[in-house]
Amino acid sequence: MSLVKRTNDNWLPSVFDDMFKTDWLGGTTNVNNIGVSIPAVNIIENDESFELAVAAPGKTKADFNIELDNDVLTISAQESKESEKSEEKGKYTRREFSYNRFKRAFSLPETVNSAKINASYDNGVLNISIPKKEEAKIQAKRLIEIS
Repeated sequence: MSLVKRTNDNWLPSVFDDMFKTDWLGGTTNVNNIGVSIPAVNIIENDESFELAVAAPGKTKADFNIELDNDVLTISAQESKESEKSEEKGKYTRREFSYNRFKRAFSLPETVNSAKINASYDNGVLNISIPKKEEAKIQAKRLIEIS
């Protein structure tokens, strides 16, 4: 997923993704993604910044890892649960565990101020604010005098 606007010049990767990730019955395959969930992400661009909202209920702030490397913002989380139950008579023990992780990467445009990126987590939503550089913001209309 990229924050860079796509043009018809870079259609090739999406064609390959569609070809290899779609099964013959019209659904998408997840054979390579067992134990991986991909949370929904909303990206809103306004005059001042890009705002990312990642749906990740049931997690805590400590579950997330957010990294910025070479203008690629990577959001990941990993969670493992384990429980053990036994009957009172002790005849059997059942142990259940689950493992869940996700990782999303976003290519950031050159117009963002990567030093001022901040994140917060509230009510199951990870919010990331990516401010734009001053020169990238829409400037107010002004009159230019001719000398």
